[in-house]
Amino acid sequence: MTHPSRTGGQILVDALSIHGVDTAFGVPGESYLDVLDALHDSNIRFVINRQEGGAAFMAEAYGKLTGKPGICFVTRGPGATNASIGVHTAYQDSTPMILFIGQVGNDFVDREAFQEIDYRRMYGQMAKWVAQIDRADRIPEYMARAFQVATSGRPGPVVLALPEDMLVSLAEVADTRAYTPAHGAPSADQIAQLRTMLAGAERPVVLLGGGTWTAQACADLAQFAERNHLPVGCTFRFQDLLDNAHPNYIGDVGIGINPKLAARVKDADLVIAIGPRLGEMTTGGYTLLAAPVPAQRLVHIHPDPEELGSVYQGELMIAAGMPQACAMLAAMEPVDATWQANVKQARIELAAWQEQPALLREGVPLDLWQVVQDLQGALPADAIITNGAGNYASWAHRFYRYGGMRTQLAPTNGAMGYAVPSGVAAKIVHPERAVVTFAGDGEFMMTGQELATAVQYGAGVVILVFNNNMFGTIRMHQERTYPGRVSGTNLHNPDFAALARAYGGHGEVVDQTADFAPALARALAYTAQEQLPAVIELRYDGNLITPNATLEMMRAQAEAAKGAR
Repeated sequence: MTHPSRTGGQILVDALSIHGVDTAFGVPGESYLDVLDALHDSNIRFVINRQEGGAAFMAEAYGKLTGKPGICFVTRGPGATNASIGVHTAYQDSTPMILFIGQVGNDFVDREAFQEIDYRRMYGQMAKWVAQIDRADRIPEYMARAFQVATSGRPGPVVLALPEDMLVSLAEVADTRAYTPAHGAPSADQIAQLRTMLAGAERPVVLLGGGTWTAQACADLAQFAERNHLPVGCTFRFQDLLDNAHPNYIGDVGIGINPKLAARVKDADLVIAIGPRLGEMTTGGYTLLAAPVPAQRLVHIHPDPEELGSVYQGELMIAAGMPQACAMLAAMEPVDATWQANVKQARIELAAWQEQPALLREGVPLDLWQVVQDLQGALPADAIITNGAGNYASWAHRFYRYGGMRTQLAPTNGAMGYAVPSGVAAKIVHPERAVVTFAGDGEFMMTGQELATAVQYGAGVVILVFNNNMFGTIRMHQERTYPGRVSGTNLHNPDFAALARAYGGHGEVVDQTADFAPALARALAYTAQEQLPAVIELRYDGNLITPNATLEMMRAQAEAAKGAR
């Protein structure tokens, strides 16, 4: 049915409602005032952020948590460039997202008007589709396509530019129906071939990752693993696709991988990759599997047929969504497995890998391994753990045991600044669940202003700031390459606990192991009662750069290597 005349902004907001949008994130701009006006009378919650990078990260986190496109609004030029980090994250993480950018009017276009950018060129390589809506009567068409593209095949970000004059023009146009994602499914012959390959294997390994997962898909995958007694590893920052307490879970395959797990993947005679791209982080710099033809027989299941064979030529490649593939795998007649002992041994190796590191056994003022143990004991199984990028994240990845789907939010593209916005977004989306964020000191200072967003919207997230007064990951690489020549990595930080209190939340400093558990209990009680954020600043010796090494050790090894040359 064609509606009476509406402005472009009203048509767009009506389309958002039709497509099931309940929350949008953004920073307001004069370039899309008519959208803001239409949002005023809608049922869509518009979360106001303090910087567009934070808004885009929150939208990306929403997309991860819900499987629906995260919606973000920013203004032209500087707003769009700030938001690009979230778009890049959504692209590499296969997260559905739609970024709307206010644009200069059509009467000013191509004149390098105030804050004008050609977004097709700017975002061309980091989005699935970039377009500009020049006519109000075509908004429903563009919106339907945007949701379809963002959610179908390999999910990812879409960018739509909104010229200012288009948003205030009037049009009589019919709305579209709500989107339905399109995904392929395996054929019966492909499942039969997979079963034959599995029956002939002696050392199979299953790797999980990527997008399009649902709770049912995860349950079906677990059934497939159980019935066939398969060892299952989760790829980089997708550790929550299988409950880490599950007897078939054998660890995470990514940065800082358990050496015994890495050897197990290399020694496998069959790798069944369900969902992941098999990118650099998952494959250890393309060393766990050789490209283009791996030594292992490879079954690769991925939603995007263009991804299949792009790096690794699998013996069997299946273009399918995870719900479709896992349902058929769960229904597949199980094979007579002979590798149960391998699974049990892999679990023993995982338990040993998660024990207290030898570096900490003689005692340190603040034992970060014990911090994670205290967290594990205090949090429910469905707690959401978020982190950004940095060595500090290794304490969560290696030692925390994720309880199942969507208990982990982390950027596979290694974007610093993700931790705080994703934690705030998680608490906004799931106020009933505990949310704890791991953030490095450098990480926190990039988007820590979103604490104001948390206070404004009553998001009671607990944020752990790992303060070692340095960009730790860069220092680690610096000491390995240029030992003793510290340049550009030292940091002078504020009092993070006092900063949290200044924003209106709770803040504490912990520098002794025994003090963390009581501080955590206070923070969890505060966030639950006050519905406000809490920050615990963890001050620890920066010399402890990873769970397995100190900077002094790395420096000595690098100097010895230089001397040997």
